[in-house]
Amino acid sequence: MRYDVKNLGLARKGALRIEWAAEYMKVLALVRKHFRKERPLKGLKIACCLHVTTETANLALTLKEGGAEVSVCASNPLSTQDDVAAAMVKDMRISTFAVKGEDNKRYYKHIISVLDTGPNITMDDGADLVSTVHKSKKNLAAQILGGTEETTTGVIRLRNLEKEGLLIYPIIAVNDADTKHLFDNRYGTGQSTIDGIVRATNILLAGANFVVCGYGWCGRGVASRARGMGANTIVVETDPLKALEAVMDGYSVMPLKEASRAGDIFITVTGDKYVIREEHFKTMKDGAIVANSGHFNVEIDLTALKRLSAKVRKVRDYVQEYTLKNGKRINLLGEGRLVNLAAAEGHPASVMDMSFANQALACEYIAKNYKKLEKKVYKVPDFIDRNIAKLKLESLGIKIDGLTKEQKEYLESWKIGT
Repeated sequence: MRYDVKNLGLARKGALRIEWAAEYMKVLALVRKHFRKERPLKGLKIACCLHVTTETANLALTLKEGGAEVSVCASNPLSTQDDVAAAMVKDMRISTFAVKGEDNKRYYKHIISVLDTGPNITMDDGADLVSTVHKSKKNLAAQILGGTEETTTGVIRLRNLEKEGLLIYPIIAVNDADTKHLFDNRYGTGQSTIDGIVRATNILLAGANFVVCGYGWCGRGVASRARGMGANTIVVETDPLKALEAVMDGYSVMPLKEASRAGDIFITVTGDKYVIREEHFKTMKDGAIVANSGHFNVEIDLTALKRLSAKVRKVRDYVQEYTLKNGKRINLLGEGRLVNLAAAEGHPASVMDMSFANQALACEYIAKNYKKLEKKVYKVPDFIDRNIAKLKLESLGIKIDGLTKEQKEYLESWKIGT
């Protein structure tokens, strides 16, 4: 078994944390029980490029119980939990290539390492694994049955690949499952982003002007949690429908040029490039805090920030203070990478439970149906999505009503009117 982790001596701590997370992943536990019995992934190799966290460890173990040979690398240089990576190697016997703080060269070396296992299924968070296959490992395509993609940013990249006619194997967009984006993106990103900001800075949010750039599902979650902590929350959007929704939800909505003068804290959750730029840095208050919770570190124009600065120093863990040439200071969190994973622990296990149940069952779906799938990006089949919602409710001890025969007939008929 090959691996590259920080320190195998951290495995004991990691194993306990993985065990703790498992307590809050009841749906995935049911999937694991099914996998252990049916072995739907027997003989398959799965290469995973995901945030190496306690929840990911439980997903990897589930895939292994299903009969797969699993290898894992990090999907972000700062998102690895080193104790978890150690436990995955030492206790779970899973090939893991992930070190928190790895540079870009090592990051892509790790991606190549999991691809060198010769996977039949790829599992991605951000599409760097799939992109690498398409750029330099096309020879693997013949043996890849399909792949899955976890996040909004990755799905955007893969849909563009499909649009250009360049996608060389089918992908299931796990992010598009309702039990993923409606919950993971909103409640998971909302809570974990605030957690990361507070851990990194220990600032009081109540009374602060909190600027959320982007009002997709992640932005909705962050804005809601910031308001819940007493912040004066401002939303910045380019989509008129989302901007209107933010207004109707009770937020102040304005262009970033205006918000940059008012904001104390800025968070980007757009999935796009250079959202916060030079003109915004120049008008920010002294001591403004800037962070990102989108997948890649491109949402904040770091090149411009460095160019405007006379001095940079580390003032706290995960906080870099940029002193601009005019003497004003801007505090950047987590190097502009995912603040919820760079400075905190990412999403709570109970919400990743649904996301990773989707991942596991999507792999089973690929294994059983790959011959029918075209080189397209597919949504998670509706029956999987609904079953996960049902299992989650059951795990919470919640019961709901069902439709009567008469109600079903009414909904399926066009004949019955007033």
